[in-house]
Amino acid sequence: MKRILSIQFALLIFASSVLGMTPVNNASRHPIVYEKPAIDFFEGAVLGNGALGVVVTTRPDAICFHFGHNNVWDIRVAENHKEEIGTFDEIFAKAKAMPNTLGSIYEDPFFNQYLNLTGSNYRKPYPRPFPCGTVVLGIDPRQVEVLGHKIFIDNALCEVYLLNNGQKHMLQIFVSSHTNDLWFRLVDENQQLQPSCFNRLRIMPDSHTPADIPPYTTINRFADGVMGFSQTLPYLEPDQYDMDKGHPKDKMFRLEVKLNAPLTDGVRHSNHGAQYPLRTLERHIRQDQTPFLGTVSLFEGLAESVREEKTRFPETLTPQTYNAAKAVTDKAWKNYWDRSAVDLADHYLEEIWYHNLYFFNASVKEGITCPGIFANWSLGNIGTAWHGDYHLNYNTQQPFWVTFASNHLDKNLPYVDLVEHMLPVSRKWAKEYYNMRGAFFPHSAYPVDMSLHPYPVPDWGWEVFETPWVVQGLWWHYKYSMDKAFLADRAFIPIKDAVLFLVDYMKRLDAHGPQWKDNKYHIFPSVPPELYGLQPGFKYNYDTQIDIALTKFIFKAYLEAVDVLGYKKAEAELTKAVRQILPNLPEYSTAKSEQYGEIYTSVPGEHDKIVYNVPANLTHVFPGEEFGIDAPEEIYHKLVNTYRAHQNEGGNDIVFRHLQAARLGILDLERFKRYVNYATLPNHTVTDMVLQTGGRYDDQTDFAYMAPMGIWFENFALPAVINECLMQSYTGVIHLFPNWDRKNDAAFSTLRAMGAFLISSEMSAGEITYVDILSEKGGECKVKNPWKGGTVSLIRDQEKKETLQGDILCIKTTPNEKIRVQRLNE
Repeated sequence: MKRILSIQFALLIFASSVLGMTPVNNASRHPIVYEKPAIDFFEGAVLGNGALGVVVTTRPDAICFHFGHNNVWDIRVAENHKEEIGTFDEIFAKAKAMPNTLGSIYEDPFFNQYLNLTGSNYRKPYPRPFPCGTVVLGIDPRQVEVLGHKIFIDNALCEVYLLNNGQKHMLQIFVSSHTNDLWFRLVDENQQLQPSCFNRLRIMPDSHTPADIPPYTTINRFADGVMGFSQTLPYLEPDQYDMDKGHPKDKMFRLEVKLNAPLTDGVRHSNHGAQYPLRTLERHIRQDQTPFLGTVSLFEGLAESVREEKTRFPETLTPQTYNAAKAVTDKAWKNYWDRSAVDLADHYLEEIWYHNLYFFNASVKEGITCPGIFANWSLGNIGTAWHGDYHLNYNTQQPFWVTFASNHLDKNLPYVDLVEHMLPVSRKWAKEYYNMRGAFFPHSAYPVDMSLHPYPVPDWGWEVFETPWVVQGLWWHYKYSMDKAFLADRAFIPIKDAVLFLVDYMKRLDAHGPQWKDNKYHIFPSVPPELYGLQPGFKYNYDTQIDIALTKFIFKAYLEAVDVLGYKKAEAELTKAVRQILPNLPEYSTAKSEQYGEIYTSVPGEHDKIVYNVPANLTHVFPGEEFGIDAPEEIYHKLVNTYRAHQNEGGNDIVFRHLQAARLGILDLERFKRYVNYATLPNHTVTDMVLQTGGRYDDQTDFAYMAPMGIWFENFALPAVINECLMQSYTGVIHLFPNWDRKNDAAFSTLRAMGAFLISSEMSAGEITYVDILSEKGGECKVKNPWKGGTVSLIRDQEKKETLQGDILCIKTTPNEKIRVQRLNE
């Protein structure tokens, strides 16, 4: 991975000289500004280093730092009813015996009880992300006024603007890129350090801390300006846990604050005129002429280790300690932005790209626990809906779509870690529940020890497509990097396990045989993504589009991996089975729409009026990657009809559906921008918003009900939509500006294409002016000729020249070679 990054930095010099652009300056064009006190969590400044997350809120009387961390979870897990859950064969037999005249499986006495039983573990409040507390810096609003804040996303510095006795001051805040530390200092408009204008410090452990875990322990060294607390996170459920003895696998976090000013005791006053001692974790800040500096450190891990871990605080806080931490962080953010860049005449599209890549870097980090639904920001119940866990029917996969073309492959590695974390329990489930080989990946999962699928309910828990979908991102990682060591060491085994399960599942007598009146291998039973559930008579429970599309995808990936790695002999038996099934999968189902013509459906028997939860009837476009702008005319016409006819309830489509449209070259970017704006919160993150009634929602639904649940990690993938408008490469042929209005100038630098090619290009005055290629691994780079089959010139490493022509430019490359492609001047 380090070698790949060094190549990227080398190309940056090459690309920047061509484009006349510096990526970090493009990021600097898009600060996040809020021009009044940000009292709500979703108004506050969102900061992070991929591990530690901080939301800075401001009130007229205080500045508050709310802490979270991807590694800090309530790690308790319920795994009851293992015996009562039974096996797939037992439950499938019950489902087959259920009368198909029932309106719902809940009308069947057995399934009514069974669904309740299998969902009972998931109804427990744990596991979940555990908020790490809030630090409050109090001010006297008679003397100090809070004006607002700004985040400079090029270096992740947040400034809170204050009017201090008529003078404009700024509290400058940043999260260290390399440690779990927050730093802050007070300066004036000339960046000169200023004495404290804050009158008290308070630390608040989270108010929703469960009563059935050990109470927090305070840390007080007031004379040194230090205050904090530690919180034990039990490994076992309350009925099994001994609070006095604890458990060797208990976790703990410790939050400590240090100011360069002593903390003093005192009193607080009530509205009845009474005086009370300050709270245990509250002290006055002694004000003098010392420049105000502070830092907050979070420690997390096994309880025994955290107890013994020494503080990271320097003995004395000085401007030099602040500056040293800031210099390291500035460099890290510059390196991040140097990986790729866009330069768009459309300011708002460019803002969407940069803002969401900023949030993405703040939430994901190699070597840190893969973020759940709401990443590393939490407070109270914010960030804990659905356990804040991993939902594997799109939510968990989606944010990592942005890592590939945006040239941030290192950010995909936490997802790879997650797949490896889930593999043992997925294999166990395939063997013990299904009596099959390989692995069946769960619908929901946690970053804690698991021996049972968290959600074994035969509705979403029977979604077969989740198994190939989970491992798809490993194959993409290989295809975009061409890293054979990664393929062999980390990708091949999970992919093979998914294939083993799918082969066994489709070779069952119930899925292949004379009862189907064909020679197809059916995917049965299954469930479309969060639609219909398990139906009496299996009405909508076979051959779903996404099952077929992702099975095709992973079968083809497996066969290619076998060839690449030279495993043909060792994999002969499985490859034979895959080659037998692959050409005999069912056709994609369709329906007739009076308004739009023939369209694809998500499952056989579905009508054209369904309101979807996710865009499940175009999954063969994406994520299946079977069809796109190069599809045969008849198929392409149906794909476009399907997109036009699609109705979506909203909340799960803002990236997914628009990416499908971009792959077809039909995305309306103006409408896309309006939708993003509709779903954008005051903190500039994009939430999940309801779009229409007719599905699960009615006229009394709060269309913003998902907004206060947390910061939706999945939508940080929005730049992936823009990337696909600028460049597509998933077929092995690079298409430039395939979904772009030629009236709008645009340029991009070092977007990553399949085959490990880093591509830069520019559209100016409606014409593509050049294509720059850096080939990391060598091999043939295929480019759709942007000059309509005309003759082009190739300049290799700024010296050797040659010409090429044709609709597809086939360019042979060597490792680390730089090539410029231009229209040949006749």
